[in-house]
Amino acid sequence: MEADTAPAPSGTPTPPIRRAVVLLSGGLDSATVLAIAKREGFRVTALSFRYGQRHGDELAAAARVADAAGVADHRVVDLDLSAFGGSALTDAAIEVPQRDGQQPPDPGIPPTYVPARNTVFLSVALALAEATGARDLFIGVNAVDYSGYPDCRPAFVEAFERLANLATRAGVEASPTGGFRVHAPLIRLSKAEIIRRGTALGVDYGDTLSCYAPAASGRACGRCDACHLRAAGFREAGLTDPAASTP
Repeated sequence: MEADTAPAPSGTPTPPIRRAVVLLSGGLDSATVLAIAKREGFRVTALSFRYGQRHGDELAAAARVADAAGVADHRVVDLDLSAFGGSALTDAAIEVPQRDGQQPPDPGIPPTYVPARNTVFLSVALALAEATGARDLFIGVNAVDYSGYPDCRPAFVEAFERLANLATRAGVEASPTGGFRVHAPLIRLSKAEIIRRGTALGVDYGDTLSCYAPAASGRACGRCDACHLRAAGFREAGLTDPAASTP
């Protein structure tokens, strides 16, 4: 573990290092959240998962994003949620919904929802944070332009933060102002607002991948809900998606 102090001029009190664990999927939202955490001065551990998803392209994207952001500690944890199935992202027998730009998404929670995924991911991030001395967790959930997932809502984030401070030694022993904090800085932003925020922070969205069903080449399909949300966000932001022009 790195020292918990930062260099300071002689005679100046050394400020403590603020550590954070950032969930990094390799998508647009998590790349933006990583940039926000870095801008806020956190020393980041990026955490990605090989969770039995249909493709590994998002992990390659996460590695690109972490490298571009100068993250020295990027960890990939193996956690096979495909053993449970129940999602188009982990079960090849369930098709990823695809549609053209004129069709609205189906109402309700879509088959791309992975049962309890954000709860599982945040729990692992919490364990890593407690073990490494971090007290801040960052997640790129969004309750505006999202696909109906129940674990992307403010109530979920608030409930998990309460759990984090009840279920850990660090949380129980913390001062009343000290325990864990779960940051979801994008939760009330539209996709266009997220893209503008990340662009202002220097995020290269050409490194990211948002697609649920990319081609063998790694290129986004352009027809799944994630692709449609991303395309609409860039249109509304008045910007060109650099990944869309990547061969």
